[in-house]
Amino acid sequence: MMLFDQLDKTQLKELLVKCWMTHDGSWFYNCARELGIDTANRLNKAAIKSLSVLEMQRIKKAMGQEKLKIKTFEQLKSFIDDAFSILKGDFMDFEYTFPEKNRIHWEMNQCFAYNGMKMIGFSKQYECGVIYRISCWLDALGIDHTIEPEIDMCLLNSYEKCSGDIILKL
Repeated sequence: MMLFDQLDKTQLKELLVKCWMTHDGSWFYNCARELGIDTANRLNKAAIKSLSVLEMQRIKKAMGQEKLKIKTFEQLKSFIDDAFSILKGDFMDFEYTFPEKNRIHWEMNQCFAYNGMKMIGFSKQYECGVIYRISCWLDALGIDHTIEPEIDMCLLNSYEKCSGDIILKL
């Protein structure tokens, strides 16, 4: 029996998400080592920005909603829950809630990206790609928003906690 037939959906998703994140981290590490951390941060954000459009198109297609235009907070909440059921791995130790209309709150318990940056020696210079990716997903969906606190460097370096809010303009 083939491995594909032996894995249940959750096991398959976890394997694929871990491989995706390992590739992402390895790409970042090699760029930082070869080109410097500033260039790696810039290229990482450029890659995230261009990839996010394709990711959202693929998620909408997988949902059978290729023409979906999110107009309400309720639609966005449902979309986010559906998307994270595929895109979020169990090792990604974060939570998100919708504490009030047009607000998403996140709490990163253990940041997998920050831990990876610590392992390769770049945690102090790392510019957060995780929240940036979510922001780019919202941009790709045509949803105007702001992030509080504003993020450039990893929040675990400046606040020792990664949490905040995405304020939506729906």
